[in-house]
Amino acid sequence: MNSPDRETVLDQSARKRAEISYLEGDAGRLARFYREWASSYDLDVGSERYSAPMIVSELAGAVQTAYLASERGAITVLDAGCGTGLVGVQLSRFGFQLIDGFDLTEEMAGNARRTGVYRNIQVDVDLNGALSQYPTASYDITVCCGVFGLGQVRPDGLRELARVTRPNGFVIASTSRRYLEATSFEDELRRLQRGGVVMPAQCLADGRYIADEYAHYWVLRIAP
Repeated sequence: MNSPDRETVLDQSARKRAEISYLEGDAGRLARFYREWASSYDLDVGSERYSAPMIVSELAGAVQTAYLASERGAITVLDAGCGTGLVGVQLSRFGFQLIDGFDLTEEMAGNARRTGVYRNIQVDVDLNGALSQYPTASYDITVCCGVFGLGQVRPDGLRELARVTRPNGFVIASTSRRYLEATSFEDELRRLQRGGVVMPAQCLADGRYIADEYAHYWVLRIAP
């Protein structure tokens, strides 16, 4: 890619990410936005060195090695807000095989299906509501990458991710620094800890995220 083309892609990606912050978690507006972005999403975020999928997947691998008795290929993983499948591809490279996903739009999810690493992907799933498609305690690990961002999913979506994860399983989620500053995510996390839903969190603070943005990466153990 020559320099002018690269600058065009970088500008588009930065503009798209800025636009998301004004969508206020509205499922209809978010769906329209991502339908339009799906065809160029991977190229756009790749141009900005999107590191989060690799980091989340590495953390999932570390959690499995340190805490879960089953072999990695037998661990069930839910990729919540799987988008085009960037996280699923990395999870597969780390040896995870039983990966399910959901997303808000068929356009994004269709790209994820074409990766061939998911056993099942559901669409029209809004994490700002109840995940009624998923029974309680369904997964060993739930990952949520790039979803808790401004204009997208509210902090209380974390409770549903914990619900669908098995006792002594793990939720691994990224939160951009701007999202943490603007929302009550950490207050929600403390409520879940006080309520005995999750164990005290481990946090990789201010890790690489995308472009010049940084994020916290949370590793939450579900209470037995």
